[in-house]
Order: sequence, then structure tokens, then C-alpha cells
Amino acid sequence: MVRRRLDREAVLRHISENPGLSTKRDIARALGVKGSDRVELKALLRELQQEGLVERGRGRRIVPHGVLPRVVVAMVTAVDEDGDLELTTTGHADAPPVTLRLDLGQTKRRPPGVGDRLLVRTDRQDDGSYASELIRVLPREGGRVIGMVEAAADGYLLRPTSRKKPAMRLDPHLLGDAAPGDLVAAEPLGPQRLGLARGRVVARYGAADDPRQYSRLAAAELDLPETFSAEALALAEAGQVPALDGRLDLRDVPLVTIDGADARDFDDAVHASVDEQGDGSGFSLLVAIADVAHYVRPGDALDAAARERGNSVYFPDRVIPMLPEALSNGLCSLKPGEPRGCLVVEMVIDAQGKLLRHRFGRGLMRSAARLTYEQVQAALDGAPDETTGPLLQPVLRPLHGAWQTLDAARRARGTLDLDLPERAIELGPDGAPTHIATRERLDAHRMIEEFMVLANVAAAETLEQRRRDALFRIHDRPDAAKLEALAQFLEGLDLPWKAAGLRSPKDFQRLLEKVREHPLSDVISGYVLRAQAQAVYSPDNRGHFGLHLRHYAHFTSPIRRYADLIVHRALIDALDLGKAGARHDHAALEGLGQAVSGCERRAMEAERKTADRLVAHYLRERVGARFDGRITGVQRAGLFVRLDTVGADGFVPVSTLGAEFFVFDETQLAFFGERSGTHFGVGDRVEVELRDADSLTGGLLLGLVEHTPITERQLKGRLGRRIEGVQRRRGRRR
Repeated sequence: MVRRRLDREAVLRHISENPGLSTKRDIARALGVKGSDRVELKALLRELQQEGLVERGRGRRIVPHGVLPRVVVAMVTAVDEDGDLELTTTGHADAPPVTLRLDLGQTKRRPPGVGDRLLVRTDRQDDGSYASELIRVLPREGGRVIGMVEAAADGYLLRPTSRKKPAMRLDPHLLGDAAPGDLVAAEPLGPQRLGLARGRVVARYGAADDPRQYSRLAAAELDLPETFSAEALALAEAGQVPALDGRLDLRDVPLVTIDGADARDFDDAVHASVDEQGDGSGFSLLVAIADVAHYVRPGDALDAAARERGNSVYFPDRVIPMLPEALSNGLCSLKPGEPRGCLVVEMVIDAQGKLLRHRFGRGLMRSAARLTYEQVQAALDGAPDETTGPLLQPVLRPLHGAWQTLDAARRARGTLDLDLPERAIELGPDGAPTHIATRERLDAHRMIEEFMVLANVAAAETLEQRRRDALFRIHDRPDAAKLEALAQFLEGLDLPWKAAGLRSPKDFQRLLEKVREHPLSDVISGYVLRAQAQAVYSPDNRGHFGLHLRHYAHFTSPIRRYADLIVHRALIDALDLGKAGARHDHAALEGLGQAVSGCERRAMEAERKTADRLVAHYLRERVGARFDGRITGVQRAGLFVRLDTVGADGFVPVSTLGAEFFVFDETQLAFFGERSGTHFGVGDRVEVELRDADSLTGGLLLGLVEHTPITERQLKGRLGRRIEGVQRRRGRRR
């Protein structure tokens, strides 16, 4: 078709120079097209669209094919090695799928992370690439679902990681670079009246069978922030070790750090000696904590990042730190042989473990050694190595002596010591689990824990004495309904224990001591834990029920807990220990306490989800294998069984227990067969077959093979009479 009046190239040039801003009317006005020529313009635009040179966008706008508008909505899909964001436009007609890069230095506020939606200004370069500028972070759209892409007969489906969410049909042209087997985030395209909702992929995390993606998946599910703003990173990099200048000089005191073998941030160091001012039966104990307040000032970008995170999140393969690594693993980490600023408390205890006096100060220290719990335990047991040998008598023995004194005082005070088993997951170079076992709990662990508890008590007492508002770690008394449920559970195990007899931590500890040799000791400890209130942060000091303490505030881990940083600032202000102190408003602290308590729960859930997925990944090659275990929970849907070898929980559906109908007795936490009277309850030993291990959800599906009840149970009351009637009728039929 010959064009006489309209210049084809002029039309294309105008659309290219005004992407997303041109309608047919705009083009006509800009090029002076009037009258009947508008019909010709309409035909030309249709022709250009058929040739794939332009396409229609929103609001009847005409855009160049493959060319972005000046302003687009984009999704953060990855963070590269330089810390820049990789963005993918959302795939609407006026924003074709194109990958952009965004320098985080452009924002001073909360930096966007994977899964965030951004409003971005684009500028096309001569080589066809784009420079981009962040306008603002948009609220996340409701209904975002995390899951795995699966091929279906008529396209693709998203199988969610959460069993509570339905599957979603994925539009093939909106998959981006995702393929079946990939973990992605998807958003619904709009309301759907019938059938599955339709959605588009907005972020890709990696292959579902790659165990290195499990922690990223948990972080995405729970919206954990993983990036820091450029300003926060710059502040961290610019930090300097404080000068001595009025600080206590502790560089010659042989303070040591004692942590796990895989720890990377060392925020506490300890030293003990015999109290020379007393009769020689007490101890003087030093606990030095990284002076995080020196680097993170109220209201700055580092403070905003730490406050948003609330705490660090520890996965088996990596850490999402509360502070940038320049601080968390660098200047704030008490590395051996390197000078570090610290907030130190000296505490003097007598022979009965009573805290006689304490004083806080700011110091400059140099750690004498970085030790592990296993090293210290071996040395105390008579097998020191090259590092612990020279430290055994001057450092480790006094520490152990101080701990023995405090441990005796703790037992006399009566605290709740559940000592529940903890899983240890070892990973190979590819991130896959190679070994899963129960982590051994040593006296060296208990020693450091007891020192930290004492330092936390000293911090809380000081704040109370100086009438300073801060965040206390509080643990309320158990709820009466939970205590009654625990008493019923114990009665079902023939361990009668009245709820009225569980009023203090000492009562709970007496119960735990009584069942220490019971075959269900671990199960009972778990139910005792469930009966407890949730420990939280609050400016109202209500004491710590579990530790049986009136004053308690977290002070010892400011690298990884924001509440501890608040306590540091309050102490610095209250004791006039220099700069970086702060007075806090009580009302503001109430909201902050709720926020950081929520962050703590979110982190724990992310860690649990990741561990469950790694265990399922570890066991998936053993589907069909048999395991010994114990029933640890009973619900109407079935049984929960803990496997002995890996400490993981799997599920046995009630429908697989047998051909007869099973009645659920809530008081005994057991199922009873209506015809046979066969019963399955908490504590019973079982052999199970692994039928499925789903690393996407972290679930284990089990089938019952053998069953050994721990006791003979009898269903009482109305349900018991019903079963007796069924059995009598069955006997008459025979």
C-alpha cells in the first residue's frame, strides 16, 4: 500500500520517542494529521501492529514492540554479586518482559528486595539497553503465592508451598524465564469466578530440587528483608574501632569467646577469677559485649535496617544478618587478637551464687582466643588441645568454677530447664544435607548460657534502679486453660498431676525430674513447653517466669537482636558512658516491643521451614524405607510420629490405620478402633514406612507398620459405651 500523505518513518519515530505516551489522537496532533487522513493513519497503525513493529497498550496507547515506556512497574527478581537489583517488567502489553538493573545507591529508605514491586523510570540507551531510576517501592499486591511450576495438559500450574493455598493456573506467555520444576512467586491476574485463578510469574528463585534455594524460599514466604540500602552499607564500611579515650583498657585481660563451630559473629567474651576482695570462695566475672551502639546511631540508615529486621535469621546454609557484614562479621565481631570496642559488666558472686554487686563500663578489649563449645568441654574433661592447653588453668578452670556456683544457685532457685533436643543438619558442597542428628548439649553450652543470664539480670536491675525505659524480656505465667490441658494429658499417661500443683517454675521442674527416666520424657517436655506463655519484649517489667527472675533484659547479643541494642543505649545514657546513648519513650517502646517480638517469631518460622525442607530432601531417596519412632501428637486427622534417627516429624493419616472406624479421644490424645478397641496414642512406639517426602512443603507422609502401646487404654464415657455396644453386636453376629 502506497502512502502519499503519511510518512511511515515519522510515525514510527514519534512512537519510539514517546513510548507509552502516544494514542492515535496524540500521533495525529503531533504530525498534523487531519480530516480524512485520520482514516489512513488508523490503517497504517493497524499495518504496523500486524508487522510486529508496534503494539497496543493500556488506555489505547501505542508502544514500540520490545521498547519500554518511560515509566514502568517492575518486579525485583534477584540481587547480583555487586548488590544491584535485577528487575523484570511485569509483562503487560505496555511493559514487555525486559530485564533491568537498578543501583541501590539511588534509595536512602528501605531498600527493595526480591519480590518487591517498583515504579521505575527508564531511559533507553543507544545500544538498546536501559538505564533505570527508582521512583518508589509499591505495596505488594495481595494474593502473591510462592510455589513450583508444573506442566499441565493445557498449560502450566503453580503448586503452592503452603497446603492452605489453592493451585494457580499460569499463563504461558507470562512465565518469564521460569520452567517446570522452578520455584517462583506468582500473582493472580484478577478475580476468577470459576475454576483455578490465573496468574503471572513475578519472581524466579531457582530449581525446586536445589537445596540451596530452601532458605531463599522461606525468606520470600515470610517477606524477610535481604538487602541493605547503599547508605546503610556505606555507614557500616566507614566504621572505625573506637579509640581508648576514656574507655576501660581490657586489652591485656584474657577474655575468650566460646561459640559454636560454625559461628561467624562473636558478640560476647568472658573471663572469671577468684574474688580477691572476699574470702576466696566467690568469683569476679567479666562479660564483654560488642559495642554495637558505637556504630549504629538512633535514626540513621543502619538503625532503620536493624529495626526492620528485628534480629538475624540463621539457616543451616547461610545467615540473613541484622547488620551488614562489615559490622556483624567485622568491626562488631570480637575476633581474637584484634582491638574491639565493648560494653562490659563486672559481676561479683559469692559461694552461693548470689550476685553481690555489678558495674558497667565501656572498654577496649582484645580477645585472647576464639574457642568452640566442643574444645572447651574436651579441655575441661582432660583433653586440651594446642589452643586450650595454655588457657586451661588461668582461664577455663575459673570459668568452670564460676559456672558450677551459678548452676547450683539456679537449681536452688528453681528454674524451668526443658533441655529439649535440637537438630543439627550438616550440608555438603552442593548445599544438600549429608547428615542429620540430635545436637549434643554440653556443660560448656550451659556455662555460657548461665553467664549471659547473669549479665542480663544485671542490665535489667540497673535500668530499674536508674528508672530508665527499655525493652525487658518478659515471660508470663502459663494460662490456666493450658495448665488444665497439660494435667489431663499427664493423667492420660497415668501421671496424675493437678493443674493447681503447677504454680511456679520449681513445680514444673519437679515434674520434669520425676519423669526424667520415663520413656516419654521428651514428649512430656514438649507438652510442658506448649503450656508455657510466649516470651516477648515489653517496656513493662513483669519478670521472667521460666527463669524465676524478677528482673531480666536481653543485653548480650546486640549484633543479632535489636532489643539488646535498645538496652545498650539505655545503659549508656543512664550511666553516662559517653556518646550513642538514648532515652526512650515508654509508649513508643510498647509498639517496638510488639514489632521485634513479631520479627522473632517470623525468624523462627523461617528457620523451621528451611530445616523441614532440608530433612525432606535428605529422606526423599529413602521413600519405602522403614523407621522406628514414637507418636508425639494425635489430631482428628491422624498421628504425628517423630523418627528416632533424624528427629523429624511425619504424619500418618487416620484413614490408613485400618478398615474400621476410629474414634478420637481428645482427653487421652488417642484413637480407638470402634470394632476392635485397638488404640493409638501419644507415646506409643511405632515402626513406620516413609511413603512420601515433599521438599516443597517439608512434609513427610508415613504409613504404620508395627505398633507397641505404652499402656492399655480404655475409652470411657459415652464414646466408650458406644464402642462396647458395637462390639457386643458384632459378637452376636458371629
